[in-house]
Amino acid sequence: MPTTKSELLQGTLDLLILKTLTVGPMHGYAIVQRIQQRSQEVLVLEEGSLYPCLYRMEEKGWIAATWGKSENNRRAKYYSLTRAGRKQLEAETAIWERVCRAITLILQPA
Repeated sequence: MPTTKSELLQGTLDLLILKTLTVGPMHGYAIVQRIQQRSQEVLVLEEGSLYPCLYRMEEKGWIAATWGKSENNRRAKYYSLTRAGRKQLEAETAIWERVCRAITLILQPA
């Protein structure tokens, strides 16, 4: 069953976007496609959910945006990870790993 942003734990979308941008600058549609591909189509993100998150992350200084041309020669905004974004990714990854360990402990038979 596909999962949408609204079903993700709070803050998970930030983590996914930050991790996705470690491979290099991408426009919004490419970010959505990469997350879907990497999750084997389990995570399906709506562009309408993505852009408010991108704008918020840009305001926080975690990502930077520049205009460029997309693969089909259209003007597109490309997002890239900043130094602050890399630090945030490290912090959020540590939190995510701790939460996963805790959930695994709870799911194990008593």
